[in-house]
Amino acid sequence: MRIEKCYFCSSNIYPGHGINFVRNDCKMFRFCRSKCHKAFKMKRNPRKVKWTKAFRKSHGKELAIDSTFELEKKRNVPVKYNRELWQNTIHAMKRIQEIRARRQNQFIKQRLKAGKKLELKDDEKEVEKHIHLIEPRVTEEEVYNAALNKTKQKLKEKQKLVEVESMDMS
Repeated sequence: MRIEKCYFCSSNIYPGHGINFVRNDCKMFRFCRSKCHKAFKMKRNPRKVKWTKAFRKSHGKELAIDSTFELEKKRNVPVKYNRELWQNTIHAMKRIQEIRARRQNQFIKQRLKAGKKLELKDDEKEVEKHIHLIEPRVTEEEVYNAALNKTKQKLKEKQKLVEVESMDMS
């Protein structure tokens, strides 16, 4: 049983599913669903259509270059059956799948870090822009000092008035 890849979106096509299109030069194009087939007939570029694997890889949304992809390559060379070889291959496939999942998770976390940094910068800019809306925290000591300063200023003003009046009288 061979699982093929869709020519347009790169998703899996299981036996008995999908559409085959054969061009005049005998090139086979396999599509997973009519959506992919129609997009191909409309001559759309898979790298410019946002829902395809090609777009995601070309725009850095998914892991594109990794050594774990080597196992998935198609091989047309027949190999003589060997039970030990099969067991080792299946064990290696499971191990590679674990490694790939771990690397993809790490890649996604790295990608999202940049977005968090940008979000923080945007938040800081917004706070700076609207700083006048945020009330400063005032302690009791500051309130006391402010009241003391006001009373001192009033006393100074009264003293100046008294001095001015005494000068006017003399």
